[in-house]
Amino acid sequence: MEWTGARYADTPTVEVTTWVDAPPERVWELVSDVRRMPGTSTELRSVEWVDGADGPCVGARFVGRSAHPDLGEWETVSTVVECEPPQVFAWAVVDPENPSAVWRFRLAPRDGGTELSQWMQLGPAPSGLSFAIAAMPDKEQKIVFVRMREFERNMTATLRHIKTWAEA
Repeated sequence: MEWTGARYADTPTVEVTTWVDAPPERVWELVSDVRRMPGTSTELRSVEWVDGADGPCVGARFVGRSAHPDLGEWETVSTVVECEPPQVFAWAVVDPENPSAVWRFRLAPRDGGTELSQWMQLGPAPSGLSFAIAAMPDKEQKIVFVRMREFERNMTATLRHIKTWAEA
């Protein structure tokens, strides 16, 4: 795991990587199928394409519904901002020009399979975490650290699911 940033304004990032015993084209089918992702982490509950989109392409939008014991339930609209099969799939949450988060899968052929990484960045726009920080500004670094560790655990679980599906 790689984690950088201590405060929200630093746009902290986290990245996890795994090796998958399947070609990038197979792994791509899985990472770009956003409707398949609910259940791969403890938070994401449902995802559906909107505005007539039915698959990944730059500009396509989808709604994700999530829940967290401390943060409640929420819904966000994300926009695909990078879509280069079978190498990169990324989306920006809320506003692609000023996102509350950016998420990205990268795929690269390696050792007869695929090196798969998932990366995310908080901010620069406010997110649900901003409310917790505003309520306890003296605890901002701890709040950000705890949330980034949660993202790391969920991303690790997501990659584990994708690896299992791709290798089946």
